[in-house]
Amino acid sequence: MMNTVIDKIKSSGPLLWITVLIPAVQSVLYFGVFASDVYVSESQFVVRSPDKPSATGLGMLLKSSGFANAGDEIYAAQSYVLSRDALLAVNKNHEFAKAYGSSAISVFDRYNASGMDGAFEDLYKYYKKKITVGHDTTSSIVTLEVRAYTPSEAHRFNERLLEMAEATVNKLNTRGRQDLIRFAQTEVDESRKKAQDAAIALAAYRNREGVVDPERQATIQLQMISKLQDELISARTQLRELRAFAPQNPQIAALETRVSGITAEIADQSKQVAGGVGSLSSMGAQYQRLMLDNQFAEKQLASAMASLEDARNEARRKQAYVERIVEPNTPDKALEPRRLRGIFSTLILGLAAWAILSMLLAGMLEHKS
Repeated sequence: MMNTVIDKIKSSGPLLWITVLIPAVQSVLYFGVFASDVYVSESQFVVRSPDKPSATGLGMLLKSSGFANAGDEIYAAQSYVLSRDALLAVNKNHEFAKAYGSSAISVFDRYNASGMDGAFEDLYKYYKKKITVGHDTTSSIVTLEVRAYTPSEAHRFNERLLEMAEATVNKLNTRGRQDLIRFAQTEVDESRKKAQDAAIALAAYRNREGVVDPERQATIQLQMISKLQDELISARTQLRELRAFAPQNPQIAALETRVSGITAEIADQSKQVAGGVGSLSSMGAQYQRLMLDNQFAEKQLASAMASLEDARNEARRKQAYVERIVEPNTPDKALEPRRLRGIFSTLILGLAAWAILSMLLAGMLEHKS
């Protein structure tokens, strides 16, 4: 039986050796002898925020507790974990390169700095093969997997990356709050400066013109003119009566002088209210403009201060939280490589390739003949 199989293999030609036998032997040697055990540490977390729309599934559960999934922060944390900056952080003092470049790891699996010219890009390519970040859009749960060749290293790097993801979310929160408050504070400062300038301009105008409020001053002047007109009417009435009944009365001259004085005073007061360059009516237009500027600046300042308070409240409310659902575990068993599956997969693929190529070659030979 064995001899028959050997004879068939020998008679099959080099195609079977190239597609099936040699790859199968290499697979057995690699998975059975050379491949190092790979330990996988897994952690899960979700980023949630009290003000963003939630998704379905777990998102509805979070919404019922007053929180929603923070999608932007999730993608930021996910991108950071797979970034070069994250590698720089975990490779501080060459920790990552030393852990994955240990001589205890198979030469086929370990990071060989000398063989890869020691370039950072080579280390980054190797890093991305060992770190996996999955995001379930339905539940918004992020799963972080770290593959290492010892249980402790897998747990350690998973914990480090999870802490950096939390720090990334916190940094985004801090920056967002600072920007929100800073913009509102800038608006308050600008509004306060405009209000101060308007108040100074109004005070300078009052000091220069010697009038606190032209409109009120004009009202006072008009009241005074009204009283003077009443006095003028009374004096003229007395003057007419004396001229009619006592033309020689010595009080006539005094009344005439009084009427003349009151008339001149009325004309002077009327000129101060309206008609002259320095009259109250001419001052009113400029004063009204300055007063409107001052009132508008004060309202703008009040609105800006209210916006600042709202921004502070919004900044306190816009918090994104990293909630750990599954803590990084310390694996007690190697999950990879799947040795038997690797060997059988290699064998099956080789047989499939051998069958396809044999049929193609047979068809070509038949066509030739």
